[in-house]
Amino acid sequence: MFSCSKTSTNHLIDKNATAETINLFNNLKETSKKHILFGHQHATEYGHGWKDDKNRSDVKSVVGSHPAVIGVDFINFSGISERRTQQVMHELKKNVEDTYNRGGITTIAWHFNNPVSGGGFYWKDSISKPAVKYIIPGGEAHHEYKNILKRIGYWANNLKGADGKSVPVIFRPFHEFDGDWFWWGKPYCSKEEFISLWQFTVSYLRDELGVHNFIYAFSPDNRFTTEEEFLERYPGDEWVDMVGMDNYADLGRDRYDLETAAKKLKIVSDYAKEKHKLAAFTETGLESIPNTTWWTDTLLKLLKENDLELSYVLVWRNDENSPTHYYAPFPGQVSEENFKAFYNDEFTLFENDLKKMYD
Repeated sequence: MFSCSKTSTNHLIDKNATAETINLFNNLKETSKKHILFGHQHATEYGHGWKDDKNRSDVKSVVGSHPAVIGVDFINFSGISERRTQQVMHELKKNVEDTYNRGGITTIAWHFNNPVSGGGFYWKDSISKPAVKYIIPGGEAHHEYKNILKRIGYWANNLKGADGKSVPVIFRPFHEFDGDWFWWGKPYCSKEEFISLWQFTVSYLRDELGVHNFIYAFSPDNRFTTEEEFLERYPGDEWVDMVGMDNYADLGRDRYDLETAAKKLKIVSDYAKEKHKLAAFTETGLESIPNTTWWTDTLLKLLKENDLELSYVLVWRNDENSPTHYYAPFPGQVSEENFKAFYNDEFTLFENDLKKMYD
């Protein structure tokens, strides 16, 4: 079991952050010196061939513990019917509170449906509009964006654990912004527009809506090879708590290039050390996991390179309907035994290993 209790020095960008949020930040910082937490997107909401089962995850079915970090999404907080949105908000609130009550950690991505056009969160030629310029201060849809943030703020301010305390979460908006697949991607907004969007989002949630239980995570895709490139659209140290990277390409999707992947993670980790930020491997994985030793020979080997200090690594979701779209093993999957070796390594931490991350 791993337990960590540090003094509550606040290095967060929110000087009014709750005590539990400060403690989570400090404890993640401390654990990253000797361990890494394992995360899985949508782990407890659904998995390979199932959905909405109580206290279930594919990871738990294999190793007896949920992931230490559970990824969820604000995807349906806008762009669908109001009735369905309210239902989604209620379901997600319970999921996050349950994770907190078990001692686990939640990170929230935002596949934000385009607020000014069709096309969903992806960029679709002839359908999508470059929404960033419309929703930043001065844009014609800025008021609508504020209303969407009010919904997030209301939800965040009502997260309560069984102990009655506000539940901290890691909020990771506008991820993979250096790519061209999302409407907030690099081809569809200027550097200045993106930074304005980020800074307004943080300031409105924190300063206007009184959200004090968010840790803000900045995570491009892996299209950088230098710190300068990594920070090209960085909004500033006063606007970011965690730096990360999404990287599927170097870990088997396009090629196996662990040396390059390690150099990129080193840039992220070193920046976090220098600036007293958290660092994380915010998304990775190998779809269908056909490589039977991927967990130890690829992922674990990479994570142990270069004296990295990463708070967590998160692999993507296991679709409940698709027979091939999954990134964590389930009973009978070909990498199951190797994943058990990954789980049993002292370097990796799962939910059952965590104690007092909020104290």
